[in-house]
Amino acid sequence: MALFKCIIVSCALFAIVECALLPAVPINTEIDPHPQYAYAYNVQDAITGDSKSQQEVRDGDVVKGSYSVVDADGSLRTVFYTADPINGFNAVVQRGPVPVPVAAPVAAPVVAARPFLG
Repeated sequence: MALFKCIIVSCALFAIVECALLPAVPINTEIDPHPQYAYAYNVQDAITGDSKSQQEVRDGDVVKGSYSVVDADGSLRTVFYTADPINGFNAVVQRGPVPVPVAAPVAAPVVAARPFLG
């Protein structure tokens, strides 16, 4: 029992010494009363096939956004979400085919025909 008390006291002293050696970290008490931000990204990698995007906007306590990703089965999953203090977090998931990008028509090279002189 004495050994147990000695271990407890040693641990307590060690904790006190460790706390005394830690530098004081200033605490930022300033809080933005109305935080706002907006961001978006888009990845379309033809080499790896990676295809995804996201956008989000925050205005105070209201967050709205969406993200899309091409799943392993080739379908496009898009999630539209909102979050606010009254309704909480809500998401609507849509699945569908991946839209085929419309490529601009490529003009064939113009080759001038020369008359046969032979």
